[in-house]
Amino acid sequence: MTLRVLLADDQALLRGAFRLLLDSADDITVVGEAADGREAVRLTGELRPDVVIMDIRMPEVDGLTATSEICADPELRASRILILTTYETDEYVAQALRAGAGGFIGKGIGAEDLLNAVRTIADGDTLLSPAATRSLVTRFLATPEDAPHHPERLAVLTPREREMVALVATGLSNQEIAERMFLSPFTVRAHVQRAMTKLEARDRAQLVVIAYRTGLARAASDGGTDQLP
Repeated sequence: MTLRVLLADDQALLRGAFRLLLDSADDITVVGEAADGREAVRLTGELRPDVVIMDIRMPEVDGLTATSEICADPELRASRILILTTYETDEYVAQALRAGAGGFIGKGIGAEDLLNAVRTIADGDTLLSPAATRSLVTRFLATPEDAPHHPERLAVLTPREREMVALVATGLSNQEIAERMFLSPFTVRAHVQRAMTKLEARDRAQLVVIAYRTGLARAASDGGTDQLP
C-alpha cells in the first residue's frame, strides 16, 4: 500500500526537498503541499492523506493550531500528524501532543529516519525524537501535581516488557527497537501495547514518563538517556 503524504511548511525550498525524498520511496507519495496551517487543514479535508508532515511556525495559522483542528474533526482523524520542526522545546512537545500529533521530530533528522518516521506514524504508533523525549520527561517530572510512581508499579510487567518500555523511553520507534532486538515490528508493538495496558498509560508519551518516574530509565550525564537493568 502506498502511503499518501501532505507537506505543510511555509518554506517552498524545504517542501521541494522533502517531496523529492519522500517520492523516492516506493511506498510513499506526496499528494499535496500547504504553505500555512489554514491551507493544511483545507487540503487534509480534500485529500485525506495518511500522514501530514506539519511545520510549527507558519504564517496565518500555525502548525499546532492546524493540528488541533484536524484532530478534532472526526472525519479527519484517520490522517496522522507528524510534527517536523527546528524548535524541539518542551513547550512545543507538550502542545503538539495535546493537540493530537502522532509524532514530533526535528528537521535535522536523516533521510532514512524521516521515511521510517512516516511509516511509523501511518501505522498508528507514536514517535518522539530523543530530544523531544527528553523535553517531555523534563516537563512532566518538573510538575509537582504529577505524583511520583513507585518502582513496584513495574512488577506487573514481564522482563521483556520492561526491556521494551526502557527502549521506548530513549525515543526509539517500534521499527528501531525491532532492529535492535532482532524481533519483528509486530512483536515489539504487541509488547509495548501490553505494557501500556498494564501500566494504564494513555499513550506512548505517558509510557516514557512512567519509565523515568519509576527509575526504569534515567537521564544520562551527556544529556541523553540511560536504560537501567
